[in-house]
Amino acid sequence: MPAEKMAYAPMCISIHACINAVRFTSSMHREIVSGGASAGRREAPSEFMLRRSLRAVVPGGPSSLSKDEIRERIWRLLEERGVARFPRPVRGRIPNFVGAEKAAGRIFSRREFEDAEVIKVNPDAPQIPVRRMALAAGKKLLMPTPRLKRGFMLLDPGRIPKEALRRASTLRGAFKYGRICPLQQIPNVDLIVVGSVAVSRDGIRVGKGGGYSEIEYGILRELRLVDEETPVFTSVHDLQIIDCAPREAHDLTVDLISTPRRLLRIRGRHPRPEGILWEMLTDAQMREMPILHEVRRISK
Repeated sequence: MPAEKMAYAPMCISIHACINAVRFTSSMHREIVSGGASAGRREAPSEFMLRRSLRAVVPGGPSSLSKDEIRERIWRLLEERGVARFPRPVRGRIPNFVGAEKAAGRIFSRREFEDAEVIKVNPDAPQIPVRRMALAAGKKLLMPTPRLKRGFMLLDPGRIPKEALRRASTLRGAFKYGRICPLQQIPNVDLIVVGSVAVSRDGIRVGKGGGYSEIEYGILRELRLVDEETPVFTSVHDLQIIDCAPREAHDLTVDLISTPRRLLRIRGRHPRPEGILWEMLTDAQMREMPILHEVRRISK
């Protein structure tokens, strides 16, 4: 790859000015809106022990961990703690986790979900419950095809038999009951739900390293189907929450983190890219995702 070209796949960079970096923790200094809990409450003994045990696995303190190192540690941690779920191993994936249904249910309870008519959800396993709940609630579902090779699929629950909604929420079922949607026919998106390998308490998301969620978001921004105020949620296990992570120009930052135990709303979220950062795409990415050439032509 030429030196001047940077792929969307995150590079290994240092975490600058980050104190107590990458302490993997189950709590945040953010709005906590689950189970009647209130912000600023004391940790229960079980939470304190969880925090301490996680630091033993992934020590805190000043750090220069790259995103790749964060991924490896999270994948290993989920396997070691017995919360990783099919498909296994989770390494190299957006990891599926025990409690994904509960995390999805918390998103279902949010006003942003209730008000949305069209929801974009990634095609990975831990977000199957989100996709199922969206279809069951009568929401149109925009779903990227794997690696964006065929662009986006649109699923309209009004055109899917009720008994098939569960199957339609799976990747194979989406191809059966959805349709490949031309760029000009993609509707405005009211809510985005993404999977993550890790997410920091200030909303910086670490994906599996391919940059697909960022490119998908960039496409929608280029087409003016989302804007800076379109909410972005992620559903993860509590063990996937970290204190901080390296931030890069193309990062898709999130507004809300949903776990099996709580909701965490980010205040003072970092801005998102206003479109595709074309200069960061490699020739290989342009070849592998033909949709990018069409987006570039339309957005000129």
